[in-house]
Amino acid sequence: MRGIFGRGGKFRPVTPDDDRPDQQIPDDIWVKCTGCGELIYSKELRQNARVCPKCGFHFRLRARERIFLLADDGSFHERDGAIQPEDPLRFVDAGGPYDAKLARTQLKSGETEALITGRATIQGYPVDLAVCDFEFLGASMGSVYGEKLVRAVERSLRSGDPLLTISASGGARMHEAPFSLMQMAKTVSALARLGRAGIPHISLLTDPCYGGVTASYTMVADVILAEPGAMIGFAGPRVIEQITKQKLPEGFQTAEFLLGHGMIDGIAERASLRTTLATLLAHYDRARAGRRALSPATRAADLPDAVAAQNGSRPDEILADLFVATTPAEAKR
Repeated sequence: MRGIFGRGGKFRPVTPDDDRPDQQIPDDIWVKCTGCGELIYSKELRQNARVCPKCGFHFRLRARERIFLLADDGSFHERDGAIQPEDPLRFVDAGGPYDAKLARTQLKSGETEALITGRATIQGYPVDLAVCDFEFLGASMGSVYGEKLVRAVERSLRSGDPLLTISASGGARMHEAPFSLMQMAKTVSALARLGRAGIPHISLLTDPCYGGVTASYTMVADVILAEPGAMIGFAGPRVIEQITKQKLPEGFQTAEFLLGHGMIDGIAERASLRTTLATLLAHYDRARAGRRALSPATRAADLPDAVAAQNGSRPDEILADLFVATTPAEAKR
């Protein structure tokens, strides 16, 4: 009996089979929250739209994750997905040639560019979408990024449907130098045409949103929303402190700070974002229906800017040779 119930060693001997790869714990099974420092089960975080269930911290999302959360099931149809950036300057930095960096980024991210555009419905209301993917070179704005955004604006002009932009970016793409900076004027010019047509632009700012993107199209909107805690500005806080030699106020450049100083219109929790956007779209839909009933001549399709978009004439269409469509079908869009 002693041999059966006798006290054995403290630890069970390890055999080679116990060290099999399929028994290893995945590295990403737990995530540490940036906001509160608590460990979160990855599956629970995904089920909660990547919002910390303990403190409400909003983790960053990829572009297609955002589209999945916002668009009605099966309603999103991507446009201009085959347009890819070129390297007209043959730019080389410490990380190597720009075209090689593009190829690596495209392979790693699975995207051809930092901006994904298309059409979808949100709780039944049609909308044109332009969504940033920060995993693609920090969602920096280059010539293709700007072109895709302008094409999304033109689709809004043709359809009369609102434009929703969701931005997270480090700013202009330094690898394209002046071609990148020109996108600031190009996108703002296109949005001015949208404004003259009476079609709303809703801008959602997410973490982080800086540089030329913040200084251009994201702030040219009828309604500007931001996610909680998002960092938004032109230059970063450390750069500003180094230049001004002054200590910045607490919470500087957060969405809450900007709301308190009148820079944005509201803060939208991710859990209620679909409902918030649907409410805004519903107001516009009712206004558009009433406008058509009262005066059909004021429809967007009858306005000069909408007609120009329909006919393909664009006053700011420049540098077309910087874009390349990989398929004939995409080239015709």
